[in-house]
Amino acid sequence: MRRNKTLPRALWDALLTAAVLSAAVALCAALGRFTEDDAYVGFLFVLAVVFVSRWTEGYFWGIFASFFGVVCVNYVFTYPYWEINFTMTGYPLTFVTLLAVALMVSAMTTQIKRQERLRLETEREAMRADLLRAMSHDIRTPLTSIVGNTAAVLEDQGALSAEQKRALLRDVNEDAQWLIRMVENILSITRIHGGADALATEYQAAEEILGAAAVKFGKRFPDARVSVEAPEEVLLVPMDATLIEQVILNLLENAVIHGGAAHIRLRVERDGESARFTVSDDGRGVAPEKLATLFDAAAAPRGGSDGKKNMGIGLSVCRSVVKAHGGAMTAENRADGGARVCFTLPLKEEK
Repeated sequence: MRRNKTLPRALWDALLTAAVLSAAVALCAALGRFTEDDAYVGFLFVLAVVFVSRWTEGYFWGIFASFFGVVCVNYVFTYPYWEINFTMTGYPLTFVTLLAVALMVSAMTTQIKRQERLRLETEREAMRADLLRAMSHDIRTPLTSIVGNTAAVLEDQGALSAEQKRALLRDVNEDAQWLIRMVENILSITRIHGGADALATEYQAAEEILGAAAVKFGKRFPDARVSVEAPEEVLLVPMDATLIEQVILNLLENAVIHGGAAHIRLRVERDGESARFTVSDDGRGVAPEKLATLFDAAAAPRGGSDGKKNMGIGLSVCRSVVKAHGGAMTAENRADGGARVCFTLPLKEEK
């Protein structure tokens, strides 16, 4: 269950607690008409305590639900009805035991929830640290190249021909473009640092996102051919359009820069309750031993023998963006050559 962001946290917790306890009371009242056995009452209210403790903040509402449940169990729905009689044999023990169980369940559920939140936060921090550390390492290579090439042009005393100068400036331009894309990846990490709550999701036509990415990619790599395939029906997907477009751009660039692809196919289709995006190319594919760690920033190589800059960081960011949207990403080699990267996004936005 995801909290409605339009409501303050305290109001949301109060409404949720009231709804859960009201449902438990109504269910006990309804079942009481069909059976004289009241053994189910305690179980229902302990279950309500678990639910309230799991989906509210802090200990207060779980403890409140515990006391409320004990009152309902011992005063309203079990014999003697509408009476608290501690003189009855076993009644005090039942009262105290039920209260203790409800309080322990509330405390344990809240503690588990906090531990899970801490674990997720630790994993997110570790991922962010790995990505930023790797990016910092990779940024040095193009900066060094830019400084060296511009220094050669500035200090030229007529030894360089016009064609040599253009080649140096072309390298500077390519490195600057790569740095821009790296900065975009860093901004993506910053935006997804808070998880899905930080995403500005709106329903977007999937084919429009593919088309926009293909146009931008064509300006950077005019020699690569990109074909876009989409279903006849308009496929509306809740997404942060800027981030998903960047994911597709990163996949396209990786196919050309590291896969040597000349033709890339972009495809989107409905897959049950998800939209499946596929980027297929006719390049060299991916080494089988690298497929398992293709999207891991920590496992991404720090450059290669061919002198090309690493794009593994971009792939790691891609997976992080897709995961923040509630989707998944996979990669495989095509049987007839090249690679295929797929990612899915849910078609319905969780509230």
